[in-house]
Amino acid sequence: MSELEDVLEREVVSLDKIDRDILDILQVDARSSASSIAERVGMSVPAVADRIKKLQDSAVITGFTTMLNHRKVGLDVSAFITVISESSSHYSEVVKKTNSSPEIIQCFTTTGNGSHVLLALVEDTYSLEKLLRKIQGWPGVMRTETQIILSSYKGINPVLIP
Repeated sequence: MSELEDVLEREVVSLDKIDRDILDILQVDARSSASSIAERVGMSVPAVADRIKKLQDSAVITGFTTMLNHRKVGLDVSAFITVISESSSHYSEVVKKTNSSPEIIQCFTTTGNGSHVLLALVEDTYSLEKLLRKIQGWPGVMRTETQIILSSYKGINPVLIP
């Protein structure tokens, strides 16, 4: 990430009540139409569409997605993988490798034991073992620590905007 991208990433965008209401609606149902949102916030459809576009252009909204039940599509094992690196000099290489690994659905840089915590979804424990061997072969990776997720009792909730 360039210095300019880093500054823009941290820039706080000023949001009014209507922007917050639009974001609340979209976080609960990203498939809400501009007309249904317009009706709920008391604005015209073009005005709501314009606000959504501005929220996207300012990177407040970074995308729309579909939530899947990973087990229903054959990905039975989910795991947190902590990556312990020999030094921070391989930081960006680890990020690049995670972005090119479809089994890794999220990558967090962290403080504490490791430099990165990865969320992975795979078919079975054999697939997890193969993924761990792959990660352990990345430049600078000394070892990994893995926790298999047995159950999840809370999904992704809407962000409470201050």
